Amino acid sequence: MRVGLFSAERQRAAVKRRRTGVLTSLAAALVVPVAVGLTQTATVSAAPVAAHASPAAAQAPMPSAGATVDHVDWLSERRVALWVNSPAMGVPIQVQLLLARDWYLNPDEKFPAVYMLDGLRAQDNENGWTLETDAEQFFADKNVNVVLPVGGESSFYSDWLAQDNGQNYQWETFLTKELPPILESDWRTTQTRGVVGLSMGGTSAMFLAARNPGFFNFAGSLSGILTTTALGMPQAVAYAMSDAGGFDADKMWGRPSNPAWEEHDPYLLADKLKGVSLYISSGSGTTGPYDQASGIPGVSTNYAGMGLEILSRLTSQTFATKLNKLGIPAQVNYRPSGTHSWPYWQFELHQLWPQLANAVNVEANKPACGTSGAIADAAGANSWVGACLTPEYGVPGGTVQDFTNGRIFAKSDIGANPVAGAIGGAYQVSGGPGGPLGFPTTPDLGAPDGRGRFNHFEKGSIYWTPQTGAHPVRGAIRDEWANQGWEGGPLGYPVADEIATPGKEGAVQGFEIGGMYWSPANGAHSVQGLIMDKYAELGYEGGWLGFPKTNEVAVGAGGRFNEFEGGNIYWSPLSGAWAVENGPIFDAWASVGYEAGRLGFPISDKFAIPGGVQQNFQFGNITLIDGNAEVH
Repeated sequence: MRVGLFSAERQRAAVKRRRTGVLTSLAAALVVPVAVGLTQTATVSAAPVAAHASPAAAQAPMPSAGATVDHVDWLSERRVALWVNSPAMGVPIQVQLLLARDWYLNPDEKFPAVYMLDGLRAQDNENGWTLETDAEQFFADKNVNVVLPVGGESSFYSDWLAQDNGQNYQWETFLTKELPPILESDWRTTQTRGVVGLSMGGTSAMFLAARNPGFFNFAGSLSGILTTTALGMPQAVAYAMSDAGGFDADKMWGRPSNPAWEEHDPYLLADKLKGVSLYISSGSGTTGPYDQASGIPGVSTNYAGMGLEILSRLTSQTFATKLNKLGIPAQVNYRPSGTHSWPYWQFELHQLWPQLANAVNVEANKPACGTSGAIADAAGANSWVGACLTPEYGVPGGTVQDFTNGRIFAKSDIGANPVAGAIGGAYQVSGGPGGPLGFPTTPDLGAPDGRGRFNHFEKGSIYWTPQTGAHPVRGAIRDEWANQGWEGGPLGYPVADEIATPGKEGAVQGFEIGGMYWSPANGAHSVQGLIMDKYAELGYEGGWLGFPKTNEVAVGAGGRFNEFEGGNIYWSPLSGAWAVENGPIFDAWASVGYEAGRLGFPISDKFAIPGGVQQNFQFGNITLIDGNAEVH
């Protein structure tokens, strides 16, 4: 499992980062004196009754900070990746969203946001909450839009004083100024917000709430370090940041004497958290139910996680004591055991939800729902869809019901079938049952090769593999792809959606081994391999070749060719791929038997010579001078 602040655990193999000196870093963090009230006992105050935000209709939208959406990837029907161009950071930042339970049921409704912040070793491909916990399934029946920033290793989600390691970290500006207008305008999100963070993210949750009054209704710190300026703490933070990606804490907030350290210390900002519903938790560092015992009583094999959780407990106690003195209520949960690791943060997420739900003014439990008729039969036959989230409701031409792991669509003359995951995301992008695909005619099925999955629909199919993603295939392109053997044919799986060809009426879709082109005059035909490479070199359908008129055709000597509107492309193992334009040279080559005649295959495209052009073949050439073609 991946752990958060000062982690000693390795990240997944897909993300290769430096992993040296972790125990040294831990030791450095723990040997420095920490003036945080070591004998303090736990103080638990009742959480405040939520000060609910005004209804969404009464909220003035946040002004645009200039951020724009670069592109959107629907990872499933309920999980979306936004790539947001951040003016502050100067690069696109990935933010994933888990859409609210009633997103489809009530298409005009807006929903509160819950920001989920990662640990110190945040990866660049996915937020730890979805990598390491059940957050995606847990939030499926919750009526909030979950906001998952991706990246920000060692950033503390703050605005840095200087760039470091090629990163221009300006996370506070991004999260509180640039991102919200996009969420509000494009993703039906209100200005009622909560934030939950683990480890580094717990520290950030508290200071972001304090530094941005009124922005968050709820702030939760799970194993956060809640004082950053106490004796030795800047040095401990700096050591850990150096280990986690080689970052320099001086580039973040300057030297420890810089006021920026105090400006981001939750302990020193505690008085600014009045009115925010607060949740604070940490373990004791001793072996807990999710740890492996080392053989030493109370000590787990997660040595780093043990020490780090002790540090979190000490700073959390100090922070909670100050809140108590200030008269600021908080729910504080000091677990009697447990280390600095993901299973405990997953547990705490479940524990804090009722308080968070109250703070953002949504029900803690989903309304009762049941299934009936064809949808009930489909849910029974596909138990993987999980529990129902909504009642059955109408869509154009039929009905649908939402479940934890997908949606089941029903039409009277077809029956009911589930659509889920990446295929569900692609189906949503295509317009769902009201779009060009229509209703599903099969459930989610495994492809015969064991590699991919697919759903068939009234007017097409969606195919998915881990390598290619999910893409619809429909119309004449689908018909020809099916004729060639579906994914088991020469093209393999689709790697892109169908798009219109620029400048000419037609369409093209990319596959693993080539492309399928359609035009009104020629129908649908595939181009693949090295012939496709030559076609690309000559400008695809926009070049002199135009659209393909045939699929790839086998000829002698192991060769292949495609016929196009303006000529042919021939390939053989010995000659490579070359184009022969319709006209005198092609006619002259035909007169001597094409590739089976005395000239063999072409070994060049045509090229200029004095007074005309020439094209070379394996055993000769053809020249065209003053309109006369001669075979040599």
